[in-house]
Order: sequence, then C-alpha cells, then structure tokens
Amino acid sequence: MSNPIIAALDVPTANEALTLAKAIAPAVGAFKIGKELFVAEGPDIVRRVRDTGAAVFLDLKFHDIPNTVAKAVTSAAHQDVQMLTVHASGGTAMLRAAQEAAGGNGPLVLGVTVLTSMDQQDLNELGIQKTPAEQVRHLAQLATAAGLRGLVCSPQEIAPLRGVLPAEVQLVTPGIRPAGIASGDQKRVMTPADAITAGADWLVIGRPIYAAENPREAAEAIRESLG
Repeated sequence: MSNPIIAALDVPTANEALTLAKAIAPAVGAFKIGKELFVAEGPDIVRRVRDTGAAVFLDLKFHDIPNTVAKAVTSAAHQDVQMLTVHASGGTAMLRAAQEAAGGNGPLVLGVTVLTSMDQQDLNELGIQKTPAEQVRHLAQLATAAGLRGLVCSPQEIAPLRGVLPAEVQLVTPGIRPAGIASGDQKRVMTPADAITAGADWLVIGRPIYAAENPREAAEAIRESLG
C-alpha cells in the first residue's frame, strides 16, 4: 500500500468506529482495531470494517502458550485481517507457532518489542536491566530469528533496528505525534515525517486523528506532511 497511515479506531462502539472509518478511509492506508473496540463489539467489528474495503490491523498483542497463540492467529486469519500482533517477549516457541499458523499468505504477524509507554524505570521495575533500546533490539532479533516478518517498535528505535535486521522486515510504528500535538501517555514519540525518514513502513496514529475536530482533515494533513 502506498499510504503508510494506520488509523487507530480507538473508540468504544461499532457505530463510532464505522462512522470514523467511512469519513477518513480515503486518507489512510489501513485501520487498527484494538482491545477496547474488539472487546466491546467482538469479531463482527472486523468483518464490518473489512466490508468497507479497508485493510485491518488487529492489535490484540497475543501472549500465551504456543498452542493457544497459534489457534488465536488461525482465528484472526479466518477473519481476513491483514496484520496482527503478538508479544515478542512470549519467546521463540510462541513466536514460531504464531508465524506457522499465519502461513506464507496469511496476515503479517508483528512482534511487539517494548511498549511506547515504557521507559527505563518501567523496565527496571520488571527486573530488566537493559535500556529500552537494548531490549527492543534483543526482542526484535529474537522475533525475526523465529521467522516473523514484521515488528512494532517506538520510532526512536527504527534507525538502529534498520542497521541490524533484514531489509524485508516491516516496521510498524506507534508513538506518532504531529508537531504541536501533546504526547499523552506515549513516552517515546516522533513526527510522522521523521519516522518515515528513519525507515518506518507503517505509522499507527490514534488521537491526533480520531480526537481531532475534523478527523478527515487531520488525516489528510498528516498524509501531506509525508511528501
């Protein structure tokens, strides 16, 4: 897809999600369905968004024993999603099971490295002494060695990862904030244009679009900022 913007449908109801999706579809490349919307509306919301012709990124961050995750990935593939997430910290066996369940023609399985809400103090609380950048690199290499073809990472880790990962690995980047927009609970952020320059393939953008007075105009302005 030529448009790298994944608009997050981080709203609580199907009506709100579908209204937003229809309004901004021409200005974005895909839609993210996360936990809030999926738990509220169930798998039917995936079908309804797909019925608009839009690609779907199912961001549920699977993290469980390998067999359970494999079955979840299979179910997601049957729902015709184009991308989905698993926690890279689930380990090699879980990651391999997820990729095998997706198959070569199934959804792109993305390994989540370190959440963009986390910083050094948060990692230390978990007993992890690596810096966020070191932990991201460690988990990224673990995930790609297990066969994953995509990763989710903070924009600040894009350039370092591009230096150590195969070129074909796709990087999906949350923590995107246009200039002048508050970062909220994201601690490692970057502007859309800077993230693309650093090597991101996809930009996940939520509040700057869905909370804007005019979401369509906000999405179009971000797209134009990418050149």
